[in-house]
Amino acid sequence: MKTMQGNGDKKRKIARRLAVWSALLAIVCGLLLVVDFGGASLRTADDASLIEELEELTKTDPGAATKLHDERERQTNASLARKARARVASWVLLIAGGVFVASGKWMMSLRPQRLPDLEALVAERFAPTTSTHGKRPAAPAADVPTGEEAIDLSFVDDLVARLGGSREAAIPILQAIQTHYRYLPDEALRRVCELTDITPAQIAGTSSFYAQFRRSPVGRHVVRVCHGTACHVAGADQITQELRRHLKILPDEDTDSRRLFTIDAVACVGCCSLAPVMMIEEETAGRLTASSARQALDALVPPT
Repeated sequence: MKTMQGNGDKKRKIARRLAVWSALLAIVCGLLLVVDFGGASLRTADDASLIEELEELTKTDPGAATKLHDERERQTNASLARKARARVASWVLLIAGGVFVASGKWMMSLRPQRLPDLEALVAERFAPTTSTHGKRPAAPAADVPTGEEAIDLSFVDDLVARLGGSREAAIPILQAIQTHYRYLPDEALRRVCELTDITPAQIAGTSSFYAQFRRSPVGRHVVRVCHGTACHVAGADQITQELRRHLKILPDEDTDSRRLFTIDAVACVGCCSLAPVMMIEEETAGRLTASSARQALDALVPPT
C-alpha cells in the first residue's frame, strides 16, 4: 500500500513539474510573439520612410543605389527571420499548451479519491420505508415499473418464513425470488432486508457476482443468440444487432420497451452444425439470417 502511495506521489510530482514548465514555456513564447510583432509594427513606418529617402537620393546620386539595395535586402532578411521565429514560437506554444492541458488532467486523475462506502451506497438504494400505525410499508411509487402494478410481496414473506432469516439463506432466497419474479425487484430485496439478517451490502455483492441474477425485468420471451465460435463466424453478431434494431432496444438495455423480448448473447448452445443459432425459450432455430431471425420473433408477437 505504501509502495502504491509512493508511486502515486512521484507521478503527481512529475505531472506538476510538467504543468509548471509547459506553462512557463507557453508564457515565454506568447511574450516573444507579442514583442516581436509589436517591434516590427513600430519599425514598419521607419523602414518605409528610409526606403523612400534612398529612392529619392538615387535620382541625384547614383552611388546611393548600392545603399538602397542593401537596405531592401536587410529589411527582407529581417522579415523572413521574424516569420521564422514566429513559426517556431507558434509551434512551441501549441505543444506547450497541449502538454499543460494533458499534465493538468493527469495530475487531476492522480488526486487521491475517497472511495464510497459500500454499505452506505447499497443502504441508500435499498433503504426500507418506514411503517405507519403498524402497517407494512408500501413500496414507493417511483420503484414501480411504468405501466405495471406493484408486485405482490406475500411470496417474499412466505419464502423467508420457509427458508429462515439467517445470512446463510441469502443465495437460496435470491434464487427463489429470481425464479418467481424472473428478476430481482427492488421492493422484494428491501422486504428481505426488513425481515432477515441479510444486509443490503450482502444482497448487492451476491446479485452482482452471479450472472444468473437480473436486476431489471425480463421480457415475456427470452431470446438467446449463440455467440460461440461457429456462430460468431457465421454472423451471430449481425443477427443480434438486427434483432435489437428491430425491437428498438436501447444501447444499454437488453429488453424492448414493451417487455416482450429479452435478447441475451450466450456462449455455446451445442448446435454448431446449425450455426448461426438462437433459442426462443426452449425452441431452437438454426441456419439463421438477419431476416429469418426477425421473422421468428414476429411469428410470436407481430410488430405494432
